[in-house]
Amino acid sequence: MPTRRRLLQTGLATIAMPTVLRAQGLSGQITLMSYSGIFQDNYTKAVVEPFLAANPGVKVNYAPGGTSAQMVGSVRAQKADPQIDVVIMDVTTSSIGNIEGLFEKLTPAEFPVLEELAPEARAAGGEFGPAVTFDHLVLVYDTQNLKPPIAKLADLWRPDLKGQLALSAPPNIQGLALTAMVEKMEGGDHRKSIDAAMRKLKELAPSVNTFEPNPDGYSLILNGVVKVATGWNARSQLYGDQSNGRIGTLLPPEGSVFQINTINLTAGSKNRAVAAAFVKHALSQPAQKAFTERMFYAPTNAKAQIDPKVVARTAAAPESRASMIPVDWNDILKVRDQWNNRWRREVISAAR
Repeated sequence: MPTRRRLLQTGLATIAMPTVLRAQGLSGQITLMSYSGIFQDNYTKAVVEPFLAANPGVKVNYAPGGTSAQMVGSVRAQKADPQIDVVIMDVTTSSIGNIEGLFEKLTPAEFPVLEELAPEARAAGGEFGPAVTFDHLVLVYDTQNLKPPIAKLADLWRPDLKGQLALSAPPNIQGLALTAMVEKMEGGDHRKSIDAAMRKLKELAPSVNTFEPNPDGYSLILNGVVKVATGWNARSQLYGDQSNGRIGTLLPPEGSVFQINTINLTAGSKNRAVAAAFVKHALSQPAQKAFTERMFYAPTNAKAQIDPKVVARTAAAPESRASMIPVDWNDILKVRDQWNNRWRREVISAAR
């Protein structure tokens, strides 16, 4: 369990916020676990603080959970005595929690907001926690120091990029997505085989500076360590704005893959009423609109009215959706360990 927590309280009347329905008589506190850093800062402002303002009797402890794998590990360790009430993590990991009975099933009778979600958002969690954000894998690059800029996925193999790449290898979901993308680039289908991807990635391995970017590829670019990295569109859009365009974002013309974060209600939550109210709020139109317009994650609530200029920079943009490779993350979960082992044996070993 992370020791660092931020206690978010009320007293936010001066901040402009979207309308949030007040839950009558709601009181108590919950622990929300999710990603730290830039995600925590923006999710707190766009989603958590409006919930607190509408419910003065409520407190939310935001527990930065590290990776999704670390988060499910924390929930697993507390299964007999849950301290975490709501968790936001990637779908491949939340699916493991669903199988292990760590999370509750959610019904439309109790959570009517489920009926507002896009079909793929409902399908992501099955009967359990649905998608709360959509995103997609991109290549991020240094616009100031990379000439010419990258224009396609195949550019990763350019000789001038030797030692200048940061790739997140499996079991990181970025590595799983990249595997499917490279297989398609090579004319294959990841549902049948990843042999072509493994051969091509093995060729690329000597050019990779790190397969475990720390702290992340965006920071490594800004610090001059590498020139190109795998990343997520939402974060790269925000970093691009904050860096005055130093971080560039490329949606590869060869195709990309949707990334899904689900929101999950911990089984046995001691603060279930507040936790359920927060889940409803997080999936609501106002919260989805606020977070999308703040951090460029595509909304999962199909009724949320998003600024068209923002939509054009998200995974919901028509250009983005047309470029997505069909990936069933439940199927990927079944082969994740196999893919991870092949990366270690065939790709990462080739870099040494």
